[in-house]
Amino acid sequence: MHTLKKNRPLRRIVLASAATVSGMVLLLSLKPHTMPSVAGLASSSAPSGSSSTSSGATGSSGSATGTRTLTGDSVQTRYGPVQVRVTLKSGKLTDVTAVTYPQENPRDQEINAYAIPQLTREALTAQSADIDMVSGATYTSEGYRESLQSALDAANG
Repeated sequence: MHTLKKNRPLRRIVLASAATVSGMVLLLSLKPHTMPSVAGLASSSAPSGSSSTSSGATGSSGSATGTRTLTGDSVQTRYGPVQVRVTLKSGKLTDVTAVTYPQENPRDQEINAYAIPQLTREALTAQSADIDMVSGATYTSEGYRESLQSALDAANG
């Protein structure tokens, strides 16, 4: 007897459903094993192993131009520490650089490759730590905001 006989419609439905689910699982399990390079991310960040060892916000004053660079607190998140460095010129936020962020595995790298530039743009536009979270990068976003706020607090205090 053939398994797909017309007098057994339930068996056909079950087999077709099982084949569809199996095909979807196989399709979704195929993912790239290499990380595509992202222009701009490599130039705006340092590897997490080369981060500053201080736990508080640190800064350095610029010359007579009124430019100051401050490093925020290193904020421990579920997936690793996040730390940012800000540059202020005449009290205006001119640059935000993620010094340390999770990048231990390809998924961390993928998430932060799009989250860090978005968070940086948001911070420069808002001129504060009152920025929106990046969907899919909640922990990195929270750590980024906290570190940014600590750097801005150090600049004001």
